[in-house]
Amino acid sequence: MTNTAKAKSCETPAAKQRRVWDKTAPSYDKQIAFFERIQFGGGREWLGARARGRVLEVAIGTGRNLPHYPADATVVGIELSPAMLDIARQYAADLGRAADLYEGDAEQLPFDDASFDAVVCALSLCTIPHPAEAIGEMKRVLVPGGRLLLLDHIGSTWPPIHAAQWLLERVTIRAAGEHFTRRQLPLVRAAGFEIVETERLKAGTVERVHAVKPN
Repeated sequence: MTNTAKAKSCETPAAKQRRVWDKTAPSYDKQIAFFERIQFGGGREWLGARARGRVLEVAIGTGRNLPHYPADATVVGIELSPAMLDIARQYAADLGRAADLYEGDAEQLPFDDASFDAVVCALSLCTIPHPAEAIGEMKRVLVPGGRLLLLDHIGSTWPPIHAAQWLLERVTIRAAGEHFTRRQLPLVRAAGFEIVETERLKAGTVERVHAVKPN
C-alpha cells in the first residue's frame, strides 16, 4: 500500500469529504448546472423565497443559493471545503451580496444556540457523514419558530429507479460519500421539527422540506 493509500484509509469521514470537495470545486458549478436544469429546477428559488431574517446556509458550497435570498436577509454560510468556500466568497463579491462565510463542519456548527431565523441546506445532506447529527445542530442554532429549509435528492418512489440508485451508490459512497437512497424527512421529524410543507418531485427523487422548530 502506498503512503497516499494509507493516508486515505486512515482519514476521518469529514477529512474525506473535504478532500473530495476541494478536488471537485473548480468544476462543480459547470457540473451541477446541468443537473439543476434537468432535476432540481426551481429548487434554489423555492428555498430563497422561504428564507428570512438571519439565515444560516449549511454546506454553502460555491454559493449558488446566494442570488435567491431576500435583499434584507442577513446571510451566514459554513462550508467544510476551503476550495469551495473561496469560490463562494468571490461569487458573493461579484453579486455585491454581503455574506459572512466560514470554514466549518455541519455536524459541529460554531454558533450559539438560537442564533438564526432560518437554516438552509441544499444538496448536501446526501453527503454529510452523519445527517442526523447535522440536523440536530441545525435545530440547536435556530430560534423557536425558526425555519428549516432543505433541498436534496433522495431514494425514488419507483422501484426500478430506486434499484438503480442503490447500485450507483455502491460506487459513490465509497468514492465520495454520496448517497442516493437516503431520505431526510424522517430525520427531520425524529429531531422534533414540525413539518410545514414538503414537495417530492422527479419520480420521487427530489424532495423539498420546510419545517419549523417548535416554540
